[in-house]
Amino acid sequence: MRVFFFAFAVCVSPALGASGQSPSSVPLAPALRTHLQAERFLIVTSIRGLPLGVRERLQQMFGAFSLDIAEPGAEFQRSVARVGSPLPSRRLVAAGCSADNHCLVYYERGGAPLTYRVALFHWTPAETRLEWGGTAPAGFATIDDVRKAAAAGKIPGGQKEPW
Repeated sequence: MRVFFFAFAVCVSPALGASGQSPSSVPLAPALRTHLQAERFLIVTSIRGLPLGVRERLQQMFGAFSLDIAEPGAEFQRSVARVGSPLPSRRLVAAGCSADNHCLVYYERGGAPLTYRVALFHWTPAETRLEWGGTAPAGFATIDDVRKAAAAGKIPGGQKEPW
């Protein structure tokens, strides 16, 4: 029986990590924080402006069959999700991608309460991975505001709730 339990734990643990969930709060690594302080992001104004790998990774993190996120300024489900609603449960607020293949995404997630999330990805044509992310404060107007707050340690990392 112990062998079965061990095999189960080994098989399930990587699956949990791949789902985009983090077991606890994880601060931005010092090297990545330093890198982010100098990073320059080109503004992305639409979901379709994000690299395909980033959009696919977001869809996986959301656990949806389609990319469940509205364009900036578009309608979305701000309050508790309604079954059968055609509106997405998330809305892009700001995003940007850098020359060294990092993308920073800041979005609203509807529900009670309404929350804001940030995710930092590193993407290449072969692989896209979530480097860091978590719940963020409301009120950032630009991706540079998000970048500065993340680099200053003002956004706690880790993600316990659904993305």
